[in-house]
Amino acid sequence: MRSPTNRTTERPDDRTTATTWRQPARGPEQERQHAGRRPDHPREAAPPTAPARTAPAPSRPARTRRRPAPATPALRRTGFLVTLVLGGLTATPPLAMDMYLPALPAVTDSYGASAATIQLTLTACLAGMALGQLVVGPMSDKWGRRRPLLTGLVLYVLATALCVVAPNAALLVTFRLIQGLAGAAGIVIARAVVRDLYDGLAMARFFSTLMLISGAAPIVAPLIGGQLLRFTDWRGVFAVLTLIGLGLLVLVHRVLPETLAPEDRHSGGFRATLATMRGLLADRPFTGYLLAAGFASAALFAYISASPFVVQEIYGASPQTFSLLFGLNSVGLVGAGQLNGKVLVGRVSLDKVLATGLALMTAAALALLLMTLGVFGEVGLVPVAAGLFVLVSALGLVTPNTTTLALMRTRNAAGSASALLGTSSFLVGAVASPLVGVAGEHTAVPMAVLQLTCALLAAACWALFARPGRAPAGAPHTGGADS
Repeated sequence: MRSPTNRTTERPDDRTTATTWRQPARGPEQERQHAGRRPDHPREAAPPTAPARTAPAPSRPARTRRRPAPATPALRRTGFLVTLVLGGLTATPPLAMDMYLPALPAVTDSYGASAATIQLTLTACLAGMALGQLVVGPMSDKWGRRRPLLTGLVLYVLATALCVVAPNAALLVTFRLIQGLAGAAGIVIARAVVRDLYDGLAMARFFSTLMLISGAAPIVAPLIGGQLLRFTDWRGVFAVLTLIGLGLLVLVHRVLPETLAPEDRHSGGFRATLATMRGLLADRPFTGYLLAAGFASAALFAYISASPFVVQEIYGASPQTFSLLFGLNSVGLVGAGQLNGKVLVGRVSLDKVLATGLALMTAAALALLLMTLGVFGEVGLVPVAAGLFVLVSALGLVTPNTTTLALMRTRNAAGSASALLGTSSFLVGAVASPLVGVAGEHTAVPMAVLQLTCALLAAACWALFARPGRAPAGAPHTGGADS
């Protein structure tokens, strides 16, 4: 039986919520423990009144609650390498999609298929990453982080290698689906590992640091893809992706230790997993941040799916020019993420920064729609590229903060919470991607309409469900069997 102290509500960080909170009185033993804490340890970002996990329940012998040597010291000794590995895992989606983007027109010509058909290769990968996270996230809560992660990376490498030899578009779509299902392990478990180690503002800063690393992938990937097309065809792009996946697998095996202690793992089966997810979704603020993150990501995926045709087919740019513009937008995304982590976090509440990012997204999407409709006359590539730059950069303020605020609602089900966050983003993105091509390859109006709709929905879900300023943003919610 879980100790009643495990139901104690954590103190929300006073910089992330406007709600006044009074600290409960501590006993002498609690005062001694609090005075001896190291403020620079990542775990110490957690609120001081959070119950100590090592404290034995009255009904249990103390030996059953003794934690083995934690993974945290090992992570401190190899912190830089572990940060690089986690950044590489979160870079799986841009690596799998962005290196391939400059080759989309070439794949269309190679198979003699329509643009909408080839865009299904993006949709299949996104759908696989969405559904795969629902499976891998709860698995990582039950069996730990390493085993599901290594298994997923092995399958990812095999599926990417099969894309190299796909004889037709249908099989390429199938292999891309498997690639997404397997690649989901890296995305969901990377977030869960961060939640294992950090809390509160420290978690927000670390997610911004990861954005610096994973954000390099969208900058480099299209450039590499565009340059590879000078020497090989689109199959060579998948060959390079296979080698990158293999290198990441080796690194994870060597440097990433287990971060979830055995006594913190869930022993329940499918019903317990469903109960945990139902508990998470029943928490209104968690659901609000989840939906805001999902719709914001859909605006990004609409850009990813449509931009190769908008830039190259409508405005006549070369694959290399498209790669440079795509990389520039990624620089904006990374820069906004670093502004968030290095400057804004701790000075401005996370919800206020999130609101600013959503407002910028909405304004940029509206400007793009007006330009594509011809309200300002015939515009060239530069104004459209500027609008896309603002929209993508704003995600640097939205993504780390929605993720942090949602994960702050849970402590004992980080894998399941991470899975729900990732699934919402990729599933909505998978639905949105093919919609940008419904009017053909020679208009950017569907892309702009979809981006504006998603930005408005993200803002509405955040305001209505998360209710910023009216509820403690940092209040924990374990969900399901843990609540």
